[in-house]
Amino acid sequence: MVGRYLNIPSIHLQYHILILLTLLSLGACQNAANQASEDAGSLNEYRPGENDLSAIIRNPVSAAGVDTVNVARIEFEEEVYDFGTVIDGDEVIHVYRFSNTGKVPLVVSDARATCGCTVPEWPEGPVAPGEASEIRVRFNTLNRTGTQRKPITITANTYPRTTKIWLQGVVESREESSTD
Repeated sequence: MVGRYLNIPSIHLQYHILILLTLLSLGACQNAANQASEDAGSLNEYRPGENDLSAIIRNPVSAAGVDTVNVARIEFEEEVYDFGTVIDGDEVIHVYRFSNTGKVPLVVSDARATCGCTVPEWPEGPVAPGEASEIRVRFNTLNRTGTQRKPITITANTYPRTTKIWLQGVVESREESSTD
């Protein structure tokens, strides 16, 4: 109908309206995407506060102005324990002793291994500066023959926030050990 007044054939008018609507919707999508990225940026933006030690844990690179000296520090007596050679099915248990050599209480929030065959246990409460504690690790060797090297990742209020300790050795099958 409008085409009669503007002297535009109906098919061309529909084509122009379709292009106009497409351009408008693309512009609206672009504005929505820009707004979403701005909103996400404001949520992820970090502004370190005075004496904010959590800044070090969240993002050490952006923790400008945060005191990295007055934090908890975990220092292990040994970071790698070699259990030697054991037989398939044996359970290896080792206790990793550590000290808090930092200036604030050390809180271990997590200790994880890469599989369920290795289970760490860590202290529940804080470890005062200068005090010692331990992390006990159990490794079930059942069906784990060959050379083994199991990392245990400790997460704490330290800088950096994660520390790795290792359990390693060789697991022989029962048949291999009975022929020796």
